[in-house]
Amino acid sequence: MDFRWEIVIEYLPFFMRGLGYTILASLIGFVVGAIIGLVIGMGKSLSNPILKLPFTWYVNIFRGTPLLVQIFLIHFAVMPIFIKPPEPLISLIVALALNSAAYIAEIFRAGINSIDKGQREAAYSLGMSHAQVLRHVVLPQAFKRMIPPLGNEFIVLVKDSSLGAVIAAPELFYWGKVAVGSYSRVWEPYLSVAVLYFVVCLVLSYVQSFLERKYATDDQRKKSKKVVRRARGAEGH
Repeated sequence: MDFRWEIVIEYLPFFMRGLGYTILASLIGFVVGAIIGLVIGMGKSLSNPILKLPFTWYVNIFRGTPLLVQIFLIHFAVMPIFIKPPEPLISLIVALALNSAAYIAEIFRAGINSIDKGQREAAYSLGMSHAQVLRHVVLPQAFKRMIPPLGNEFIVLVKDSSLGAVIAAPELFYWGKVAVGSYSRVWEPYLSVAVLYFVVCLVLSYVQSFLERKYATDDQRKKSKKVVRRARGAEGH
C-alpha cells in the first residue's frame, strides 16, 4: 500500500486542533450532562409518580432516539431560535450534554439506590435533613460506585462527538473528512484520526482504572484502620 506520509504531516496541525475541540466539547458536555443528570436522577428517585413522570420521559426520549437525530434537531431547529446562524460547535456541545444527561441520570439513580436504606434511616434519626443525608451519607459512597460507569460514559462521549462532523463542527473527525476531500484518499486521514481517538480513549481508560484502584485502596485502608481500632479497643478491655 502506498502510504503518503506528507498528507498526515500537512494535516497534523488541523488534526490536533480538532482533537482539542473534541476533548473540549466532550468535557463540557459531560460536566453539564452530569449536573443535569444528577437533577434528573434525583427526580427519578422520587416516590410521587406524578412528580417523577417528566424525569422519566426525559430519559426515555433521549435514550430512545439516535444521537445523530438529536444533533440535527438541536442544530437546525432549536439553536436558530437563540443563535443566528447556529454555531456547530455549540450545537454539538448542547446535544452531547442533553444526551449524556439521560445516561448519567440512570448511573446516579442506580448509585444512590445501591446505598443501604438503613444508613439513610440512621442519618434521619440523627436529625439530618434530606439534603444533608444525600450530601454527607449517600453521595460520597455512591460516587465511588459510579466511577466505572461514569468513566465509560465519558469515553463513549468522546467517540460520539465525531458525529459533530455532519454539522461541520470542527472536531477531529471533521478534519479527517476535509483531508479525504482534498486528496481523495482515505487511508492516511482516517487512519490518523483513528489513532488519535485510540490514544485518547486509552489514556482515559488508564485514568479510570487509576481512580478505581485509588478509591478501592482508600476504602481498604479505612477498613484496616477500623479493624485495628476495634482490636486495640478489645485489648484495652
